[in-house]
Amino acid sequence: MEPEGPSESESSEKSIFFSQQEEEEEEEEEEEEGKEPEETGTVNPLLQPALTGDVEGLQKIFEDPENPHHEQAMQLLLEEDIVGRNLLYAACMAGQSDVIRALAKYGVNLNEKTTRGYTLLHCAAAWGRLETLKALVELDVDIEALNFREERARDVAARYSQTECVEFLDWADARLALKKYIAKVSTAVTDTEKGPGKLFKEDKNTILTACRIKNEWLETHLEASINELSEQKQQLEDIVTPIFTKMATPCQVKSAKSVA
Repeated sequence: MEPEGPSESESSEKSIFFSQQEEEEEEEEEEEEGKEPEETGTVNPLLQPALTGDVEGLQKIFEDPENPHHEQAMQLLLEEDIVGRNLLYAACMAGQSDVIRALAKYGVNLNEKTTRGYTLLHCAAAWGRLETLKALVELDVDIEALNFREERARDVAARYSQTECVEFLDWADARLALKKYIAKVSTAVTDTEKGPGKLFKEDKNTILTACRIKNEWLETHLEASINELSEQKQQLEDIVTPIFTKMATPCQVKSAKSVA
């Protein structure tokens, strides 16, 4: 069943926050999909500004000591529903990217998982919130995190036919692959214990220079395509692989004749 985002026809803001999209994913054949959990207590005072994009209102609660909810702000933000979702998930469902960015400044864990292993990125992907996905990736969340189905956010987006989200996460994955390869290579040549063997100074400089150039390329090509990212990674591999292969190859034992 394709998930539906918050709409104006919702009976209340709280029904959005406590939607059962995640339960629908768990058991698609359940007869009571979409049933809300039993409500207890009052509505979280952070909920309305989080859903409406009222960043200023949220900041006032967190930063104004005179605000009646100031001392409980973080507790209210991290308050969870029955499946382990806090207010950040409500913001994701509503597509409030600016709210996510604002709340991230207060030190919340953007990689926190629900009881079924879903992250904010999984949530935004399932609901088709492309701009929210972009905000989360900019905030350096873990795009490789797995839910209880061993799915990444990209897989969840594909399952719900969120095409634009799939395409963006494929791009993010290609960018991450290049960044990780640069970091891996840099570590290998600067850490002798992790390197494949003895490295000549000239070869070390060649690799480090190549890594620096690729990092600079990443910083200046923020809109690079998947193909361009893959090409850059391949170019670095073409430089690094022969050097590492040479390092890992044991020196041949001289023959008795040559020794004589």
